[in-house]
Amino acid sequence: MGAAKGILAVVGVAMMVVGGLWALQGLDIVRWPASSFMLGDTAWTRNGVATAIVGALLVWFARRK
Repeated sequence: MGAAKGILAVVGVAMMVVGGLWALQGLDIVRWPASSFMLGDTAWTRNGVATAIVGALLVWFARRK
């Protein structure tokens, strides 16, 4: 069961990073890449926040005893 929790933690951290990037692109704070369709679109802010929350839940679940 230890390997599964490790994988959950890695996937959760990756989801938090990607979700944060999506949210910042949706808020038009991070403008990378410069021609991205996600820039300034609030739908991507919501998607990013939701993805980051799911990732945080995965990390929390993986760290439970």
